[in-house]
Amino acid sequence: MSESYKVISDNRQARFQYEILEVFEAGLALTGTEVKSIRAGKVNLRDGFAQIRNEEAFLLNVHVSPHTNAGQFFNHDPRRTRKLLMHRQEIRKLIGKTEQKGLTLVPLKLYLQRGWIKVTIGLARGKKLHDKRESVKKRQDKRDMERALKRGAE
Repeated sequence: MSESYKVISDNRQARFQYEILEVFEAGLALTGTEVKSIRAGKVNLRDGFAQIRNEEAFLLNVHVSPHTNAGQFFNHDPRRTRKLLMHRQEIRKLIGKTEQKGLTLVPLKLYLQRGWIKVTIGLARGKKLHDKRESVKKRQDKRDMERALKRGAE
């Protein structure tokens, strides 16, 4: 059964910077002003990453802008560490994988699903410069082929 969801923020840069090996879905422990800001789309996943400490997963360095209609006292810290809500067996699996050399956890997508704010975390390996060049070349070739097909149809 496929469920609909509304994408709030997408980390397209992560797919260019990293080779995504595996994808996990997690919930987020948030405060009220954070939820309001995220629903308004004021979130940036670009510099974010996930880390596992004491068998708990945390999302670090993700910027959620302070809510505009709340006072300074009630607002949240924009780059606060947020807890990821995942099953224990998933976290144990990630502990083993992230201890391997060169693997990291990056947020790929933040979305609303049935009223809950979820994040997609990717187990990733950093791409080398020549891999990035290859990705750019493939993208350019694909565009050229699309253009050629479009011209042929006219």
